[in-house]
Amino acid sequence: MGGLLALSRGIDRMNTVIGRSAAWLILLAVIVSATNAVVRKVFSISSNAWLELQWYLYGGAFMLAAAYTLLQNEHIRIDIIYSRWSRRTQIKIDIFGTLFFLLPFTGLMINLVYHSLMISYRTGEVSMNAGGLTIWPAKAVLLAGFVLLFLQGISELIRNVAILKGIVPDEHAHISPHEAALREAELMMGHPHEEHAHTHDTATKKHEDRA
Repeated sequence: MGGLLALSRGIDRMNTVIGRSAAWLILLAVIVSATNAVVRKVFSISSNAWLELQWYLYGGAFMLAAAYTLLQNEHIRIDIIYSRWSRRTQIKIDIFGTLFFLLPFTGLMINLVYHSLMISYRTGEVSMNAGGLTIWPAKAVLLAGFVLLFLQGISELIRNVAILKGIVPDEHAHISPHEAALREAELMMGHPHEEHAHTHDTATKKHEDRA
């Protein structure tokens, strides 16, 4: 199990570096978008290549950060149900979902995108838009994103099994921002009377003690 945990930590480190670096693609996309808008308005010049580059950059940020998002437990789930179970049950659900949904889906997408990428590369496929970009680099980023997500799924599976066996502590026993917001809302809406009653009882007791 030690070797598998080392593999898991290595995958986590790799996806952390790639995921954080991918955030810069958003900045580049904003710069390209702003520049393209200014040039179009001021000089009445437009380019499909610049427009498609924006899509490539945004898509690259989304795909390359997907694995890091999984590592941070920030992917969307039905928190209103998931959060009501014990942490041990949550881990078992995560293991089931990884084995029967995440890994099969990403494995299928890797296979499909790989073959599509090879065809695009061999044929020199380009965009159907006039002056558009070559297609295969975008498909390569898509393939890389699914590979990273597949590897992160392996890492999550290893770590969750180790946690259930008591080999490693549950370092990811945190809740998502959405779940935190739900719990805070429930606390505010469901317990105001209890909190008021507790405050009133405390004040009454202090008054009686003074008397």
